[in-house]
Amino acid sequence: MKIFDKSRSWSKEKWRWIIPILLISLFLATLSWLPLQAQRMEANERQEQLIADTLWVEHAIQFQIDRNDEMLRQIGADIMGIGLKPAEVLERFERLRNSNHEISSLAWFNHNNTLVTASTDEGPSGKHVPDLPYQESGALEFDIRTRCFSPTLDDQFAKAEKNSYVINCQIPLIKGSKHFGRIIITYRASGILEELVPWWFAQDNQISLVDIDDKVYATRASAGLGKNIYTHNRTLDLPDLPLVLHTNSNKSEPKLLANLLVSVVIVLSLGLIWSLAALWRDINRRLATEGALRQQVIFRTAMENSLVTGLRARDMQGRLTYVNPAFCTMVGFPAEEIIGRLPPMPYWAPEAFAEYKQRFTELLAGTVPANGFETIYQHANGTKISVLIYESALIDETGKQSGWMSSILDISELKRAQELTRQQEEKLHASARLATMGEIASMLAHELNQPLAAISSYTTGAMNILEADSADKNLLLGALGKVNNQAQRAGQIIRSVHEFVKKREATREQVDVCELVQNTMPLIELQGQASHIHLQWLPTKNLPNVLADKVLIEQVLLNLTRNAIEAMQETPDGQRNLRIQASLDKSADQVVVEVTDRGTGISEAIAERLFSPFFSTKASGMGMGLNICRTAIEFHGGKLTHSDNPAGGTIFRFALPAFHGTSTSMPETGIKQR
Repeated sequence: MKIFDKSRSWSKEKWRWIIPILLISLFLATLSWLPLQAQRMEANERQEQLIADTLWVEHAIQFQIDRNDEMLRQIGADIMGIGLKPAEVLERFERLRNSNHEISSLAWFNHNNTLVTASTDEGPSGKHVPDLPYQESGALEFDIRTRCFSPTLDDQFAKAEKNSYVINCQIPLIKGSKHFGRIIITYRASGILEELVPWWFAQDNQISLVDIDDKVYATRASAGLGKNIYTHNRTLDLPDLPLVLHTNSNKSEPKLLANLLVSVVIVLSLGLIWSLAALWRDINRRLATEGALRQQVIFRTAMENSLVTGLRARDMQGRLTYVNPAFCTMVGFPAEEIIGRLPPMPYWAPEAFAEYKQRFTELLAGTVPANGFETIYQHANGTKISVLIYESALIDETGKQSGWMSSILDISELKRAQELTRQQEEKLHASARLATMGEIASMLAHELNQPLAAISSYTTGAMNILEADSADKNLLLGALGKVNNQAQRAGQIIRSVHEFVKKREATREQVDVCELVQNTMPLIELQGQASHIHLQWLPTKNLPNVLADKVLIEQVLLNLTRNAIEAMQETPDGQRNLRIQASLDKSADQVVVEVTDRGTGISEAIAERLFSPFFSTKASGMGMGLNICRTAIEFHGGKLTHSDNPAGGTIFRFALPAFHGTSTSMPETGIKQR
């Protein structure tokens, strides 16, 4: 029973497909026949049109030749009847030639074959009557018919015009038995085609005058040579002269789809075929699409379930409409518990409620930051999670926004790694400061030795005064005051070193740059004493404060001045000038500190790698000094650059943003190492 059902079903399916196939075959056969039939019909129409036009042209030429013959016979009748004078005959000849440019010449010969008068073209050698055929009078006594002779090449015009053939026609002047002579009319063969063939016919055809042996006497081809596809011959009825008017169309064969009706039928037929094929294709495509859609849904579900990035969708009111498993794992709440809820959300941290509300308001207003933002979430178990959130608009199929999609990244591990990096970088900076102090340790010992020696001297003097009987109170107070000043000087040096080398957290605070440089001057002077450096400090009054870590800026200043001092080791003593200058760049609203030396300068090859880690021009250098300086300045939002000193040497310049706020302290999480 099943086999019967299958064969029956196949029979229905077979007929359902056989009928469209038969129709398509019929259409294809029609499409193959119609263009050929249309092409054949158009070719026949063109040939028939050419025959009709050639016949019309032949009649026009024949009519004009007969009309000229009739007018010349009228002139001959007047010569024989009223005895026209040669001058009168010439005048009438001229009028006839001026109105009929196909005529080359007109000549009147008397019965003795002597030229009486003639109207002719001017050839290269002047007026010329071509050699005319002569017939004995006796042969024409009773023959008054016009007779045309075979075309001849006119030697006078042959040099100026190729194939300049002329046709001579003779009109006898006979009245009764008396012979008065003859009139010879000479046609230019090319003139017949140029003057008597209409321009519209010459634009589509090549016209030629040929004899029965296909010798060409004249050709007119205004639009080019004929293509020998459509041709026709008509014999001109000239007396005793069989000439053929040969027309050769310059039209090509009709294009296969030139006929508009056939084109429309073909287009409609192709459209029907395409519709049947499209219907069949769409049915198969729909089945394939449904299968692919199922696979795509399965794939997308598996992909979303395997993502470690949390996905969250919200509608225009902020209601959660979708979360993926990664987001649920991140916040510790199942999807069914949070989908459909409006803010506040259960994963919001209590201490960040104000921030969440502000972010939510900005989201509804459409002012979401394109680069994302950081915040914290609270896991269901109470653990705080640092997250990075990217928001984007959800667009439906009509192009309208239907909500927002969020991508949430758990960056808790990244934050811990950043903190570890910050600690390592802080250790590196502390080590750099200790290395700097190591380099100036001997100079520091010498500097401290002076105030301590002075204290010892002043103390001994005070004791001597006290032991003396004539103790002078004023002398004692003066000595003790000097002891106090020297002790404060030594203490200031020790405190500066202690503040510089102690390990601590990087902290930004309002700093007066001029005061900072002034406090660092004792250490800079210590660095330059051995090299006999002339130190010049040029502060600018009323500079705005900067928000900076004082010790880091001091470290940058000490590194730059130490490099400047070392660069001037080969500079003559009188030119070892180290200038420190602080100024305000109003255009960028930055406080600029410049360290200028008169050293050897920096070459282009060294300048390219100057700030690279572990690159040094010193034999014992580690190559970290300038790199650390650059990192510290960029940590403050500034920039460290260098340029050539016009007077010789180098100018190092660092710029820090001016601070116009009111806060006094702002801790930072770390310094980013380049």
